[in-house]
Amino acid sequence: MTDRRAVQRPLAGLTRTNVTRELLAGVTLLAIAVPLNIGYAQIAGLPPTAGLYALILPTVVYALTVSSRQLVASPDAAAAALVASSIGGLAVAGSADYATLALAQAIIVGVLFLALSFFRLGFLANFLSKPILIGFVGGLALDIMVSQVAKMLGVGIDSGGEFVEKVGQLLGGIGTANGWSVLIAIAAVTVLIGGRRLLPVVPWALVVLVVATVAVVVTRAQDAGVDVLGDVPAGPPQLSWPVIDWSMWLALVPSAIALTMITTAEGLLVSRAYGEKRHYPTKPNRDLFAFGVSNIMAGASASFTVGSSTSRTAAMDQAGSRTQLPSLVLAVGTLLLVMFGTALLADIPSPAIGAIVAVAIIPLLGIRDFIQLWRQDRFEFAIGVVCFLVTLFIGSIAGIVVAFVLALINLAKRAANPAIDVLEATGDPSESLLTDAPQGMTTAPGVIVIRLAAPLFFANGDVFAQAVKSAVENVHDQEVEHVVIDMEAVTDVDVTGAESFTALQEWLAAKRVSLSFSRMRADTAARLTHLGLLTSEAVYSTNREALTALTTTALAPSEKKKR
Repeated sequence: MTDRRAVQRPLAGLTRTNVTRELLAGVTLLAIAVPLNIGYAQIAGLPPTAGLYALILPTVVYALTVSSRQLVASPDAAAAALVASSIGGLAVAGSADYATLALAQAIIVGVLFLALSFFRLGFLANFLSKPILIGFVGGLALDIMVSQVAKMLGVGIDSGGEFVEKVGQLLGGIGTANGWSVLIAIAAVTVLIGGRRLLPVVPWALVVLVVATVAVVVTRAQDAGVDVLGDVPAGPPQLSWPVIDWSMWLALVPSAIALTMITTAEGLLVSRAYGEKRHYPTKPNRDLFAFGVSNIMAGASASFTVGSSTSRTAAMDQAGSRTQLPSLVLAVGTLLLVMFGTALLADIPSPAIGAIVAVAIIPLLGIRDFIQLWRQDRFEFAIGVVCFLVTLFIGSIAGIVVAFVLALINLAKRAANPAIDVLEATGDPSESLLTDAPQGMTTAPGVIVIRLAAPLFFANGDVFAQAVKSAVENVHDQEVEHVVIDMEAVTDVDVTGAESFTALQEWLAAKRVSLSFSRMRADTAARLTHLGLLTSEAVYSTNREALTALTTTALAPSEKKKR
């Protein structure tokens, strides 16, 4: 039975002893999620209700279908920025057409998730390595930060514009900054950062919203130029389906693929991490299925793309939650809010929302991660920087394309330089000579045992052939009569690798050097036979057996183990 269809009791892990703790964690989640989702909806160029509706039906569907007991599903800052940058060129932010495209995009994302689950293709997200994710998300985060700083200063800019354009508008509008807005933003940032350090369990984002809203109402700061959220339509989400031309559906596919891959990479990683940390099983393909149905529900209920929220998942873990019950509490609480409490949202000051979002996305800038990459691997640091710059200055779609290209380049670079070991005379693979060891070594008189620690394919076939030739030619004090290829780590051979190996066999034959194999897997032997690389060559079970057979001149041919 597959992961996506495996039967699992909803709310796994919930017991009578932890139900109270889970309910309280749900209240905390509600306090965290509502202000953040209002801000994320604004980042995406959508009304506040789009962010709130994501916390209702999509959250319920996700919580009841996912295998992870803790992962919280919700729009996040990176996804919101990607939505804005991808749809901004197709429709005007805030318009009905723009909102309809956001719904269609979420549905496409949902269908892609279901396809990944059905075909068990979640491994594709592994192409988004850590440097690529750091660069891509960091570029989106800095783009978001410019808009939030403008909001905190009370400076009007085109939030849907390009990064350079927005920075220019922000710098040009500094002189028009609103003093009250700046004061609210400074106070909010101080409370959010300081409060988190002093009492991390307190929902400081909610505290900031409540206090800032009361202050605006009491002082009538709106009359002094402080921007507020404004009227929020009351009522539950209405089920509908976006109606757009097929050309527009197709235009949304590239950004939907980018959203799907980013969410898959982050969501599955976080899900597995918390499952291992708290000792419960997770099923990746079932989690992909849950993302699929929740995104389709988001598109059908006036919301936008739903992903995984690392910060909220961490907050729930710290609160002691080990089930999806807090997500259901969040859904019920948000439903009550949109039905009966939207009037409470109208006077929320935009500088406070900007401060909340800005503080939330600071970790996404990846400053510490870039420093760590610089110290660990300069090449991977360069990959992250390139992805960051492309995402920031060219766009999110170009960023994800470059991300995959860089991933392939990185993969090819590493695959093209596999470890190729000439084994020592002991024949023990744990005691080997690396390729940069002194030249002219043989494993035993007249015998070289050489090991390729990778599959043999187009990227490294010629490299391996040249390494074997070099090992043979650099032996000066004796004649090499036998070459043994240790095949333990060779799990596959492709056609291009086979061509390089055939050329190597011909070269060895011309040199009158016999070729044999050791420690070969059964499936690898079948593959070599199919490719015509394994005919009459000897295959030994161990390297010691090969050395014994090839260095004992009196050994009868029948004593060799052949295949």
